[in-house]
Amino acid sequence: MARAESGRAGGSRRGRVQRRPPTWEISDSDSEGPAGVEAAVRVPDSADERRAAAETPRRLRPDQALRRLTVLVDPAILEDAGADILMEALDTLGCEYRVEPQRPARSLRWSRVKPDPCPYGVPPEVWAADEQDLLLLLEPEEFLQGVIQLTQIRGPACSVPWITPGSPACPHLAVIGLDAYLWSHQPSTRETRLPESSAMACAQVAVGWPEVEEALVLLQLWANVDVLLVASWQELSQHVCTFTKALAQRPFKQARESGPFSFCTAGHWAAGERVARDGTGLRAAWWRQIQQFNRVSPAVADAVVTAFPSPRLLQQAYVACGSEQERLALLADLPVKMGEGVRPRRVGPDLSRRICLFLTTDNPDLLLDLGS
Repeated sequence: MARAESGRAGGSRRGRVQRRPPTWEISDSDSEGPAGVEAAVRVPDSADERRAAAETPRRLRPDQALRRLTVLVDPAILEDAGADILMEALDTLGCEYRVEPQRPARSLRWSRVKPDPCPYGVPPEVWAADEQDLLLLLEPEEFLQGVIQLTQIRGPACSVPWITPGSPACPHLAVIGLDAYLWSHQPSTRETRLPESSAMACAQVAVGWPEVEEALVLLQLWANVDVLLVASWQELSQHVCTFTKALAQRPFKQARESGPFSFCTAGHWAAGERVARDGTGLRAAWWRQIQQFNRVSPAVADAVVTAFPSPRLLQQAYVACGSEQERLALLADLPVKMGEGVRPRRVGPDLSRRICLFLTTDNPDLLLDLGS
């Protein structure tokens, strides 16, 4: 029994991975692009987690995610003569689309193929959210009937048209040619003298842009439904392609922003300075922090760091000063090393004042740079 335990202990020592010493990242810039995905997730410990985290940016790139996105088109949409423009736009976009019956009719849905396994650091609810997006195409006559229902029937008995109660779908409405329809159906002088054939015709004549705008506000406030009014199928196709690209980028952005401090950088790609527990890198980080002030060259930062190698030493020098004026001008006369043949210069009173206020003030709203 002791021999078996000894063997397991030896195997544990042989399989142990040599880890790097803990480090912190100090950076002066926000992360963008695929690197932001690495920054959003915590630093993995095991080799498998590190491999999965390195693979996540590639799998979540928008061009890769667009290939896993499918647009589901209802067959009723293809009955319109302008639907060819939409299908050609989807072909050009490069995503997959399928013609399948949808509920409600004349609608488009988006479906994403979930990667297996799910990319490291991406919340699972990101993949389920895309199934709820729906774009419903309405004829102008159908939309105006809904406008009448919204604007003329008030109270609890009024239900929001085109929305099924209890449905998890998030509908977006699109109406093609509403402006042209309203313009062509304006009543003329002769038509106003003639009796209308039906009550619905009278109601449609009474609907104009004021009623439409009122209905748009009610839809937004009551049901959080946005309405897209376009003049042609070309505009509709551009909107569908833009919305599809946004859905493809959603997992990428969710992964980048899912970390508690998404603005912090991590990894070998970062532009910041690494600081180890033994203090290695502190001087370089202090130099980078000085250079973050406006109008500070590397030579000026060198002069400050050479005189005071750490913020603590500079704070102790401020405490030893006898007056406020002496503290503000403490760094003003520090010489700045320039190249040969270049006129020597000093740090100057402006930067000396800004660094002093930065390290000594307790006012969070104080403006350091008066020239900004």
